[in-house]
Amino acid sequence: MLITKGISLINIIKWSAHHIIWLLLMMGTIAALYHFGFIKVNVPWLPVSVVGTAVAFYVGFKNNQAYDRMWEARKIWGGIVNDSRAWAMMVDGYINNQFASTKKSAAELHDIKQRLIYRHIGWLYAHRSQLLVPTSWEHISQGGLMGKTARRYQNRFGVGLIDDDVTRTELSRFLPADEHDRLIKNVNTATQIINAQSQDLSELREADVIDDFRHTQMIGVLRTFYELQGKNERIKKFPLPRQYANMSRYFVGIFIMFLPFSMIPELMDISKFGLFLAVPITALIGWIYVMMEIIGDYSENPFSGMANDIPMMSLCRTIKIDLREILGETDLPPAIKDKGGVLM
Repeated sequence: MLITKGISLINIIKWSAHHIIWLLLMMGTIAALYHFGFIKVNVPWLPVSVVGTAVAFYVGFKNNQAYDRMWEARKIWGGIVNDSRAWAMMVDGYINNQFASTKKSAAELHDIKQRLIYRHIGWLYAHRSQLLVPTSWEHISQGGLMGKTARRYQNRFGVGLIDDDVTRTELSRFLPADEHDRLIKNVNTATQIINAQSQDLSELREADVIDDFRHTQMIGVLRTFYELQGKNERIKKFPLPRQYANMSRYFVGIFIMFLPFSMIPELMDISKFGLFLAVPITALIGWIYVMMEIIGDYSENPFSGMANDIPMMSLCRTIKIDLREILGETDLPPAIKDKGGVLM
């Protein structure tokens, strides 16, 4: 997630330099052909402007849908933060000897609380790791220049900014030793971790560590975690419909293809300096449409490991700190800091 107040001009140039280059080369070549008389066709501006307006509306619709996907993902993770705190509160408040026929020691109660809270921290990191697995439609899975550019973005502005091996470390640390190897071998580790929590609660109910009412409430929180996990998986595994995502790119391309044949002749007729005005102005208009398309394209997948992602690592760390504080622990890690204005 980008957290700076504004995006610097230098970064904008870095992200769009190759588009600026090909637009300038394209517009410069067409302007030169007009200047030396090889092209004499002058497309009327009216139909081109109509196409440009229609494309702007279409790209705007796509960008709205892309933003909705990103914002929904952030709201889901907000729910994970809130319900994780509620889970730790219940574990801390409900696990006691109030209903137990055989009283447990303070150390035994603390071990139970720690097991339930630590296992939940493991679920957080497992869920995050699964959301970062690339899908076939994400940029990183594409070939050619798009795939190379996405990998460069990931390394310089995305998950490459942090040591992402932390997921493996966190799972080995927070999952119970007798469960770790079994759980990580599952197709959906996060799902099985929640199921392990449910089984643990059933055993605690049988031992009368919690009563029926508290058991039902805590199971309800686990069900909420399943719902939140499923919502994230829906966003991850169901793309923005490709007919909307792909056609806007073609429409922008059609507009840019016709743009110079309408604008360059008009600008060249303004004065003797019209040639030098035509190239940058036409390229600028084309660049604006290209950037509108790219912004939506890179915002539609909020779990792709790039700078515009939901900051899942930061949220996991925040939850971990809160939950371990509820356990009374003091050797806590620091919050995740941004790097270069990007928070992951």
